[in-house]
Amino acid sequence: QVQLVESGGGLVQAGGSLRLTCAASGRTFRFSYNVMGWFRQAPGKERVFVARINWTGGSTWYADSVKGRFTISRDNAKNMVYLQMNSLEPEDTAIYYCNTIPPLSAYWGQGTQVTVSS
Repeated sequence: QVQLVESGGGLVQAGGSLRLTCAASGRTFRFSYNVMGWFRQAPGKERVFVARINWTGGSTWYADSVKGRFTISRDNAKNMVYLQMNSLEPEDTAIYYCNTIPPLSAYWGQGTQVTVSS
């Protein structure tokens, strides 16, 4: 059974920073073989893509709304994916999730809440 557990969210003022962490586990889950991504769901809206990173970490891609402010990274030795979020804006307020790319429904975790105050 695969588990993806997000952490690192919180309340921050606009302009501030947070670093999210996603810990992957599961006996059959080959973390380093998977493209990983971050997604977010704002109140009353659908879950949307934020960023993705390839197997080695050498290639990344971002949604236009976060480009230049967020950085995705991974540590295959620790089965971790990170999202460094700088220059946060109130519009970044959402629950943040990690998943494989493409995302699998069985892998969605509880997410971590990020709230940015103006």
